Amino acid sequence: MNKIILADSQAIFRAGAAKVLAMDEDLRIIAQCTDLERLHHAITTFPNSIVLFAASMRPDLTLLRTYLDGAGSRGVVIAENNDAAGVYIQQGFRGVVFRSVTGPALVECVHRVAAGDIWIPPQLMQVDSPEEDLVGTRVRDRLTPKEMRIVALIVQGCKNREIALRLKTTEQVIKNYLRSIYDKTGVSDRLELALFTIHHRVLAQAAAEVGSKLDAEEQAAPPAVA
Repeated sequence: MNKIILADSQAIFRAGAAKVLAMDEDLRIIAQCTDLERLHHAITTFPNSIVLFAASMRPDLTLLRTYLDGAGSRGVVIAENNDAAGVYIQQGFRGVVFRSVTGPALVECVHRVAAGDIWIPPQLMQVDSPEEDLVGTRVRDRLTPKEMRIVALIVQGCKNREIALRLKTTEQVIKNYLRSIYDKTGVSDRLELALFTIHHRVLAQAAAEVGSKLDAEEQAAPPAVA
């Protein structure tokens, strides 16, 4: 059972999110907070929780990270639809959802974060700096099509086993490709790779396009014969 702390001063969104999350038998909402004081108290009182909090509450993010780390909890930001939300991931929060998030996406986000992954919504790919990104372009052009597919799935939060299944190969092959990807991007693990990707708009857009294509191909594929 995953414990959920939900903090948002907007009652309608908070009630809707609570209703959606409560329908999942693996999730339990243990606190709802309308202000920062109650949020800090809930984090201290209920350790090892998933904490969804609204950016509109304007918390001190450094202080909030201190509370979360001390409680062994993970933070997910509820961002406004026009926020440049990549900064929250870069500051160490484990996920971002926008107020326009669908119910299934919200539930999937919480499950991904509870499993130790990060959650990066597709909208995040479109809000980075529009300035020309020479580093992102260079890395994009160095990655092979297979490597770009793996990057796209990493950004979606997929683990090696899931990537291997989706690309119809083995986990060992995926690990071999990841070593090459790490060398080309200069990162050391999958979290750094995801952060590097969303930081470079050209690379992020390429990953988003490949991810969408993979999803479309899977949806169009005929069902497996039993």
